[in-house]
Amino acid sequence: MIDISVNELVKSFEVGQTLLDGLSFDIHEGECVGIMGRNGCGKTTLFRLLTGELSPDSGEIHIAAGKKLGLISQIPVYPAGFSVEDVLRTAFAALASLKRRMEELEKTLEKDASRANLSEYDRLSNAYLTGGGYEQDTEVDKVCNGLGIPAEMRGREFDRLSGGEKTRVNLARLLLEKTDILLLDEPTNHLDLRSVEWLEDYIRHFKGTVLTISHDRYFLDQVVQRIIEISAGRAEFYSGNYSFYLEEKQERFNHQLRQYEQEQARLKQLGFTVERMKGWGINNRVLYRRAMSIQHRMERIEKTERPTKEKTLRARFGEKEFHGDEVLTVKNLSKQFGGRTLFSGVELTVRGGERIALLGDNGTGKTTFLRVLLGELPAEGKIKFGPSVKSGYLPQVIHFAHPERTLYDTMLYEKNCTPQTARDRLGAFLFSGEDVFKTVGTLSGGEQSRLRLCMLMDEKINLLVLDEPTNHLDVASREWIECALEDYEGTLIFVSHDRYFVDKFATRVWELSDGTIRDFPCGYAKYRAILEHEAAARQRPAQPKKEKQAKPVSGSKELEKLVRRLEREIAAKEDEAAQLEQALAGAASDYQELLRLTAEKERCEAELEDLMARWEEAAQALEQG
Repeated sequence: MIDISVNELVKSFEVGQTLLDGLSFDIHEGECVGIMGRNGCGKTTLFRLLTGELSPDSGEIHIAAGKKLGLISQIPVYPAGFSVEDVLRTAFAALASLKRRMEELEKTLEKDASRANLSEYDRLSNAYLTGGGYEQDTEVDKVCNGLGIPAEMRGREFDRLSGGEKTRVNLARLLLEKTDILLLDEPTNHLDLRSVEWLEDYIRHFKGTVLTISHDRYFLDQVVQRIIEISAGRAEFYSGNYSFYLEEKQERFNHQLRQYEQEQARLKQLGFTVERMKGWGINNRVLYRRAMSIQHRMERIEKTERPTKEKTLRARFGEKEFHGDEVLTVKNLSKQFGGRTLFSGVELTVRGGERIALLGDNGTGKTTFLRVLLGELPAEGKIKFGPSVKSGYLPQVIHFAHPERTLYDTMLYEKNCTPQTARDRLGAFLFSGEDVFKTVGTLSGGEQSRLRLCMLMDEKINLLVLDEPTNHLDVASREWIECALEDYEGTLIFVSHDRYFVDKFATRVWELSDGTIRDFPCGYAKYRAILEHEAAARQRPAQPKKEKQAKPVSGSKELEKLVRRLEREIAAKEDEAAQLEQALAGAASDYQELLRLTAEKERCEAELEDLMARWEEAAQALEQG
């Protein structure tokens, strides 16, 4: 069954600039589809057309009859004084109406217990029961816990929340409404890692249809079954998740380029033949007519367009040479804020070249910790930098001292460079032509991040601190930043909820939780495997020790047999560990497989340690006997 059908959709906001130009696709019931495309290609406009907020210039949109559609990017206006709890309860408006009618009937039944009234009360009771009326509190608690909406926030006025908090509450309300078709516009933007993982699990078990716009590549890998990319106002289809989309898009580019080159070579050869035959046919009409026939055939050939790749960053960090091993030492660091301890007793050492991800739930104090490290905020304890360390900081919220200046003037005044150098540096970060004369204050959040990064990269720094560097950036912009960081050989400390980014760069993880920082000297995949192993161990009930103990092995022959058997098992287990190591190296792009293999390798290593301990005990007993 088709839930959404879009046919030849056209929409433009300016004359001569068509945003959607003949867009057509079908979404089947139960599908989870990712909508992709560059910023400004019309993704959000498409969602507003689907909900009826906008009307198309031409084309048709069909939503399956009886299906309820909800859009997360729309935050309704609520009455003054409405609390978060009130907003969440609007999801049960129909059930609340049923409840009121039931209460009215209960009063009526005290005076008139007629068959008609009893029959209506039974009907309403059944509707209330089957609609989940008695499960409202449980559902609200489950969704709020999953999305990180604490009891304290539920009591606050909705209008006093931040934009991110409002988005989170609105997402919770939409999930509670039991919508048949979910339209999610950047649903992970204001969620921490734990909430994103909860949302992924919810979507995987959701029986309805989901369309999501997201720049979170890891999220897309986890939940979507296919991708629709909006390009030049039309739809291109990819029957897989984000990783499949990347490979397939590159393959299509290569195929089109090969086809274009082959066609051009053929046309060049035909053109050469035509010119020769025309020369020979000056006095020979037959040859001349044949030449003209070939030329007409060339004109009728359907030509393949040369595929073009989007512009990419052409910049490198101007790195400062680092002398020594220790970049940064932290001893007994503590910070309180408003009577609350964000972290205490932190002891850490950072060495040259490390790439450290600082992870934790929203509100735990990650940004505060970075600012304390950089000396922007006071704290108790000691922070010591190496003598040749020079740091650079890209904050989450970027401010420019003179937002009225143009990009060009900002580079001239703040970087004290020549006009040509300013042009070259801005061009390397894709600010070219008239773009350089835009005022800084009119730039989008992503463009401001790019400009600040452009200014940072000119400085010779060997410690780079980034706070949510990919926030509000489209996929192309995230890849630009990643491209710039790949060649950076200095030390990197960053906060990010973008798991794709974390997995790509982190060689070490700091987890800020419950006022302490736990240090994991490994990448993101192994960090996640360790947490999952610990969670499974906590949930596993303690196994009572068996009453019957294994009979101790005695006698030299029995001990020799045991030692030989353990040696064979150890050899087999070492082979298994080596095979898993090879499999891990080959699964670098498959995150689910990577997590599974990491857990398998840890299990194998634990079993190997146990076998070695048993072998050592048996070998010692044999030697003593």
